[in-house]
Amino acid sequence: MSVRTDRIGLAGPAVNGSGPPFDVPDDAELAVLTLDRPAELNPLDHDAIRALRAALVTLDADPRVRAIALTGAGRAFSAGGDMKKYRSLQRDPVGFPAFLGDLHALLGEIGAAGTPVIALVNGVAVAGGIELLLGCDFAIAAESARIGDAHLPYGQMGGGGSLTLLPRAVGPARARELVFTGRLLPATEALEWGLVSRVVPDADLRAAGIGIARGIAARSPLAVAHAKRTLNAAYWEGTAVTAGLRLERETASRYCLTSNDAQEGLAAFAEKRSPSFTGT
Repeated sequence: MSVRTDRIGLAGPAVNGSGPPFDVPDDAELAVLTLDRPAELNPLDHDAIRALRAALVTLDADPRVRAIALTGAGRAFSAGGDMKKYRSLQRDPVGFPAFLGDLHALLGEIGAAGTPVIALVNGVAVAGGIELLLGCDFAIAAESARIGDAHLPYGQMGGGGSLTLLPRAVGPARARELVFTGRLLPATEALEWGLVSRVVPDADLRAAGIGIARGIAARSPLAVAHAKRTLNAAYWEGTAVTAGLRLERETASRYCLTSNDAQEGLAAFAEKRSPSFTGT
């Protein structure tokens, strides 16, 4: 099996910054999808991409799953495509475009899912690995992480999203530097460039993911889904500011005027208690 799924219970208090704790529902879970071919540095071959797509559909539809994390087994997040398989795949005029199409579909489905998807970058993330990272909502890196494009040193070029998504994440000049040189960024530099949102000791990576997932689980899942999809609309569709503001206004109006969770949050604040969200 190229992808392993683990589910971790999140029940307990989640602290919102320095404020009071918010209760997490008893059934709330973090689903961890692990690329599980550590000896080959977790290649993103067609089987792995199909498995990730199928798992994402199942987990996003499960109301118990409040966050999804992607990580790799062993010393790599993912070193990209399977170079051995590429020798035949890149001679297949039907199979190779289909492979890239499924990878693009996976990235789009991660962005469109209502459940937040977090990359837990535990080591090398290059080529297809950085493309998977860029598709996630945000990333946490272990101190040992090394992140880059690394297609050109082997006569390859990005086709799974890095040439489109990387400039949007770090700016065009920095993206060109990474692409043209093949340089790998250490975790601290990836943080400075905005590729990851925080860096933690290797031993604390999963715990950091659980902590963030616990904070997400204390929120209304309906509000989280609406916020995520509105945030991602401009990123994925290139929405103009005026169109983005219109989408935000329409989504916020619909949610606040029609949802039970919006009213429950206001009532909990007024009554100085933890809210009890139902996702409705």
